[in-house]
Amino acid sequence: MANHVLLNNIEHKNLKINAERSAVMGDNVWYAQTFPMEFRSAQAHYPILFQKDSNTGQFMPVTLFGFQNDDNLFLKEGKWDATYIPLSMQRLPFYIGQQNVVKDGVTEEERVITIDLDSPKVNTEQGIDLFLEYGGNSDYLEHIANVLETLHLGLQENNDFIEAMVTCELLESVTLDIELNDGSKNQLMGFYTINEDNLNNLPQDKLIRLHNAGFLQAIYMVIASQVHIHDLVARKNAQITSK
Repeated sequence: MANHVLLNNIEHKNLKINAERSAVMGDNVWYAQTFPMEFRSAQAHYPILFQKDSNTGQFMPVTLFGFQNDDNLFLKEGKWDATYIPLSMQRLPFYIGQQNVVKDGVTEEERVITIDLDSPKVNTEQGIDLFLEYGGNSDYLEHIANVLETLHLGLQENNDFIEAMVTCELLESVTLDIELNDGSKNQLMGFYTINEDNLNNLPQDKLIRLHNAGFLQAIYMVIASQVHIHDLVARKNAQITSK
């Protein structure tokens, strides 16, 4: 169970973060949330698909790392086998929190950094220091703060992006049939992708609005990323062979 607390340089002055990327360190997730500003970097390595929240009906774009729960095919010998790690994974075990602060007699909400103390990445013996000797932030923690801010802004942008996708009827359910070298056949279900027929038939005014919002380029990056599904199959086959 997660144990999120507000990070501070007094109680947590001796904390370190284990930078290993492995299942033991909690990185064995098979997809993670992403956002349009990240698509350019993410599409170079991962398929980008969409998931639908069963409770809210809200769509979200995700980067796919594998084909089933607890199977991240990019984990290899304690490292992440790609030159770009999505920000929603980079930030772990840190999260964005909110606290009320009073400025000139007015209470405002302020974003703060929280940390999951129960994460296996967190310890006091080995890893990257969070704070300097006299309490200042380490370069690593400054990097994490930037990652969290970018992630916060990016996830906010998702709302407008998804609204545009739904309005233009550009999302469709997709089922991927995957046959592996060991003869096993698998179906990947529950995801959505871009309906290219609807995209190609959009009226010019809607295409212009998507372009002006910066979403048209993002859509084509999602489409281009689908080639990496074949790369994931190759990784899965290599995993089966190694076992």
